[in-house]
Amino acid sequence: MSRRQDLSAAWHPAYVVWELTLACDQPCTHCGSRAGTAREGELSTEKALSVVHELKELGAREVVLIGGEAYLHPGFLDVVAALKKAGIRPVLTTGGRGIDRSLAFKMAGAGLFQASVSIDGLEPTHDLMRAAKGSFQSATAAIGFMREAGIRVSANTNVNRLNLGDLEALFEHLRAQGITAWQVQITAPLGRAADRPAMLLQPWDLIELVPRVLALKQKAWAESRIAVMPGNNLGYFHPDEPKLRSLSGAPADDTWGGCHAGRFVMGIEANGGVKGCPSLQPSYIGGSLKDASLRSIWESSEELAFTRNRTTEALWGFCKTCPFAKECLGGCTFTAHAVLGRPGNNPLCYFRAQSLKKQGKRERLVLKESAPGRPFDNGRFELVEEPFDAPDVKPPTPRELVKKRAPAN
Repeated sequence: MSRRQDLSAAWHPAYVVWELTLACDQPCTHCGSRAGTAREGELSTEKALSVVHELKELGAREVVLIGGEAYLHPGFLDVVAALKKAGIRPVLTTGGRGIDRSLAFKMAGAGLFQASVSIDGLEPTHDLMRAAKGSFQSATAAIGFMREAGIRVSANTNVNRLNLGDLEALFEHLRAQGITAWQVQITAPLGRAADRPAMLLQPWDLIELVPRVLALKQKAWAESRIAVMPGNNLGYFHPDEPKLRSLSGAPADDTWGGCHAGRFVMGIEANGGVKGCPSLQPSYIGGSLKDASLRSIWESSEELAFTRNRTTEALWGFCKTCPFAKECLGGCTFTAHAVLGRPGNNPLCYFRAQSLKKQGKRERLVLKESAPGRPFDNGRFELVEEPFDAPDVKPPTPRELVKKRAPAN
């Protein structure tokens, strides 16, 4: 039996991200799901509890509850308790705006193991990006309340041109709050972020960003045993990749393992839609829990199986010619799709940006087609190749970065 067949037999949704509701208490400018109001036909608490049983049968080990804000779903605490009882680790990703001491202790009592609080910069930057004054303070307070309740607390940050300068100072703030880990990822042009192209990193920004993340990673582990981990859309193959993926930032055998959507990762939307990754676009939904079992969607849906047999034949552009094509297979699917309208060619790649720089070139992303305005939608960008030392556009002010752009033609 081949290694691929061995893996095929082992594929199961070990790591599940479950959007309990799209209702949200913050109108964030970069939100990929355009959260705010609940989706039409969101799953009831009774149905959600039956999904927990299905997740157990499929071998799920950890379920991350998201929104919107998961705590705004009426069955939130019941779902946490059911996951705990089923032997599945319940985790929460949250903006923290509505988490006070009372809710923190209720979550701990229900069995919540860990929570990751989204903090996207120092106070002025965070509040501007979240479009909610006071959200930095409420998120910081939520970390304290949950730590007091005995919940392990980490943080996560979406990096873009608005907060790129805040990272080192933000780490010191987060360290002072007692976090155990920090995930750093790129703001992808999904949802509301697609409406604000000036906010997004350009590919050459990674040449500055990745070494800074690695330096923070090494510092955080050496001084405080805090794990700074890159998200699945940051990095890719280059000499420092094993350091970036390791726990401590020391050389290791770790590299980015390719897109795991539909292999070991699954996303569930609040109305029952199932896809291979929570951030994938609507075209990747393989079925609804209102019409089919979770097992049948996982095992039979072509939309969830697209990475299971992916080869270099699916690649195009630079990624087709890359020396790491076989290992990487085009990087993060939802990010590549969000930029160019289909996967298989990902310009937001550190190795690619470095390679082009050696040739005196860089790629600029220029929005050509606006996103239609639905959850997890994307526009379409054009890649413009230019000299590496070409003058950048005049730096926008912070408020200009979060200003919604008029639709592109």
